[in-house]
This record gives sequence, C-alpha cells and structure tokens, in this order.
Amino acid sequence: MPEITAEDRVAIHETIALHGHLADDRAWDRLDEVFADYVVFDVTDYGYGTLHGLRAMRDLARGAQDDANQPLGHHVTNVVIVGRDRENVRARSKALAVAADGTTASAVYEDMLRREPQGWRICYRKVVARRGAR
Repeated sequence: MPEITAEDRVAIHETIALHGHLADDRAWDRLDEVFADYVVFDVTDYGYGTLHGLRAMRDLARGAQDDANQPLGHHVTNVVIVGRDRENVRARSKALAVAADGTTASAVYEDMLRREPQGWRICYRKVVARRGAR
C-alpha cells in the first residue's frame, strides 16, 4: 500500500474544505468538484436518510436552500486521515454550522475519498450530528 504523500494530504484537505464554500455559495452545480458521481451521502442524523449519487445530493440541496434551517456558514476543521486501503482514504473532520440567527451546530464528517482522474473526490460521507453529551 503506497504512502499518502504531502501533496495528496493537501489535496484531500482542500477537497473536504471546498464543500463549505460551495454550500455557502449555493453552487450546487459544482458539487462534482468535491463528490464522486456515485457518492453515498448519509444524512440520517438530520432526517434525510442516505442519498445515492450526486444528482440526489443536488436535488436535496436545491430543495432545502431556502429552508430557514439551512446554515449560512459551513466550516470544516480538524481534518485527519484515519486510514487507507488500496483505493480509498478515510478521513474525519469537524463541521461547524452557523445559522442566520447566530446559533451554531456541530457535526462530524466521516469521509471516504478516492482519487479520480480529476483529483480526490469524496465517495462516501456520513454526517454525524453532535447533540449534547454522549
């Protein structure tokens, strides 16, 4: 199994971080810069179930973009690579969301990324809500 290079680490971090910019800009047509076409996106903790494919993600995002609960600011921090197999890298990061009224929420992104011809893309993401003590 090849080592993860410093160049790969930077590209993985930037891919994960770009999602927040695209979400805040409501640039749903650019989600393919972050996610693979065949992405599995588990947002069960937020009542949306598990989405399959980039089109399903875009449909959900477009439908919810005017929702009062949709955060104005999506921030990602504490990105760590936690594993690797032949084709995939597993990463974990913290997500912070800021609502229009100033309230904040926290989540954990559990990602699996794969190097595609156009660069690293998230092929699986589980969004784990952080609600109080566990």
